[in-house]
Amino acid sequence: MPATPAIHAQDLGRDFTLTTGPLLRRTRRTITAVHGLDFTVAPGEIVAYLGPNGAGKSTTMKMLTGILTPTRGHLHVLGMQPARRRTALAARIGVVFGQRTTLWWDLPLRDSLTLTRHLYRVPAATHTARLDELTHALDLAGFLHTPVRQLSLGQRMRGDLAAALLHDPDLLVLDEPTIGLDIVSKTAIREFLLNLNARRNTTILLTTHDLSDVERLCRRVILIDHGTLAYDGDLDGLHALAPAPRTLIVDLQAPADPLDLPGTRHLRSQGPRQWLELTGAPAPAIAAAAAHHPIADLTLHEPGIEDVLARLYRGRS
Repeated sequence: MPATPAIHAQDLGRDFTLTTGPLLRRTRRTITAVHGLDFTVAPGEIVAYLGPNGAGKSTTMKMLTGILTPTRGHLHVLGMQPARRRTALAARIGVVFGQRTTLWWDLPLRDSLTLTRHLYRVPAATHTARLDELTHALDLAGFLHTPVRQLSLGQRMRGDLAAALLHDPDLLVLDEPTIGLDIVSKTAIREFLLNLNARRNTTILLTTHDLSDVERLCRRVILIDHGTLAYDGDLDGLHALAPAPRTLIVDLQAPADPLDLPGTRHLRSQGPRQWLELTGAPAPAIAAAAAHHPIADLTLHEPGIEDVLARLYRGRS
């Protein structure tokens, strides 16, 4: 028997009614934030849910967690309709918003996590074992007794992750979990999430503007734009959807005229450094550069997901 999907959306839509004008001559118009959205997330997947600002990501997240009721279509999360079974669903999901905290600002982190235990009605013995596990995995020991308002952003984010996972949820929804963090904190959180998924098969749905998170964590990307599905597949398919050119960066030993190498188009120069867009295979261009010019260094820049998404957004707009 196939497993119940962690998330199943079919023809999902959400409208908002906007009222404007003076009191006696008000006008109403409908704004569609999400329209005809279809996707399914299997248990244990780590999926990136991406889109430009205003694409409908936050609206979708609020429907997934039961905060908003869909205007039309069907939505099931862990086999439940979120808006109808919001309390039951809350016991099986964890949510982290990078720009908001669920912790109590003036309490030590340990006290905040104790209150969270009572909210989710986690038995004391289970809470103790789970907190010990999370303290080790997230390296919380050094600031468990520090008031939340005194924590650094990276420490607070680790505390929020612990609070979201104390009740051992089946689904973890992350909205910008590494926003504003330094590279060390980002790396620690990414490694933790990968280990969590591997050890406990926790399903993770991630929205982020830090596309390094996507490349490190996710095999699958769901992309929405103007409230509709624009892409659903792996990273290789996303690269193929809007291919971005590779760039050959040539550092000469001295400034020179623009290079004319086979299979390239000169983009710009800055002192002895030149940027060339590759229109063919890189080997002939590199060989010609090395044979005919005094080269100090050569770098081949492969397009990242940022380049692909930028091209895709420009094309759709």
